[in-house]
This record gives sequence, C-alpha cells and structure tokens, in this order.
Amino acid sequence: MTSAPWLELSRTVRFSDTDAAGVMHFQQLLGWCHQAWEESLERFGLPAGSVFPGGRGGQPSVALPIVHCHADFRAPVQVGDQLLIRLEPERLDPSSFGVNSQVLLKEQLVAKGCLRHVAINANTRRRCALPDGVDRWLEASSLGRIQPL
Repeated sequence: MTSAPWLELSRTVRFSDTDAAGVMHFQQLLGWCHQAWEESLERFGLPAGSVFPGGRGGQPSVALPIVHCHADFRAPVQVGDQLLIRLEPERLDPSSFGVNSQVLLKEQLVAKGCLRHVAINANTRRRCALPDGVDRWLEASSLGRIQPL
C-alpha cells in the first residue's frame, strides 16, 4: 500500500549534513526525522503554531516532548543523494505516540529513526490527552487515507 503523500517527504543530502568523510553525520538523522514529522503535520493541514510552543497561532495548551528516540544506520549516504523519508506514526496510548521513519535511497533502506512523544499539559506538566489535530493526524495515518481530514 502506498503511503499518503503527507507521510512521504523528500530530502537532499547537503554538505552541511555530512562529516569530514562526506558521509551523513549521525546527529542529522533524528533531526531529519523531526523535520519530516513537522512537514507532514503542515501538509496534513496543521500549522506548526497550533502544535509547537513559540509558533504563530497562540500558545498550545499541550506540549509534546520527546521521551525516547533511537536511530539505526544501514548504509552510508553522501552529498547530493536524494532521500525519501517515509513516516509510520503509531498511537501508543491516549496520551502518547511514536513516529517511526524509514529513510530510503532509491529503494534501499539506509536508515531508520524513532521519536516517541508524550502529551503533557503545558501548565501542570502532567500527562493529558493528545491534541485534537495530532489525534486526527494519527487516525488518518493509521487508516491509510490519502487526503487529510
């Protein structure tokens, strides 16, 4: 099954993404995963300011800190490589979710990343339900819908 277009994002490896040997620097992978998640939300119709503190659209009442992350490297990527980042979101419980990312060079899996988020009330810092928009994004991704809700 083909992913919805808002769950597949392109990335070109730039010189600043690489180490002295011209190979992707390890710290870039999780940054790319987070950037792809942000872009996916925007493509789905959720402006960054409605999800992230400090953005336009008022201060969200729910924060979504990352509580766990990891990355696996399968093959090197180099400057100029055209990558596809495929997101596979998953709801973990009513207040948390993960975004698993596959990074592909052509058809080859070159890396995987995982970001796990927990929803907390921005004032009390206690767990709470996911924001409605993120909840809709997760639901749509799990149903394989091509169009945002």
